[in-house]
Amino acid sequence: MAEWGDLVAYVRQSYRVVRDEPDELRIRLVFGDDPDTEQRAQIVVIAREILDQREDWVQIATPFARHEEVDLLEVLTEVGDAIVVGGLAVMGEHVVLRHSLPLINLDINEFTDPLELVAGAAELLEQQFTGRDDY
Repeated sequence: MAEWGDLVAYVRQSYRVVRDEPDELRIRLVFGDDPDTEQRAQIVVIAREILDQREDWVQIATPFARHEEVDLLEVLTEVGDAIVVGGLAVMGEHVVLRHSLPLINLDINEFTDPLELVAGAAELLEQQFTGRDDY
């Protein structure tokens, strides 16, 4: 998989797409298979980015809190101690966990593994820092 169109086709086939635009998809991932526990969900933005006006990249980003609701130093410390993939950013009013990958020569596992790690980690951060399931 080396082009945005190929990735979009894969995402449409493999995930629940809740928003579909030319350079951005939003998917909803559900966590929790146990019938005795409440399922939680995470909205993930998959966006095409063009680096230096020549290289196609894909950015995976998912919000987990509003920046005014959390202690950013505490969140940064937790991410530094516990999160393997992704970086923390403030986008608008939201704190997001995100990760970027070059599309050229991208194998599907190089996309799905970070996607699941970013979404799962953001879900845990949301639960830990807000106690809610807003995203």
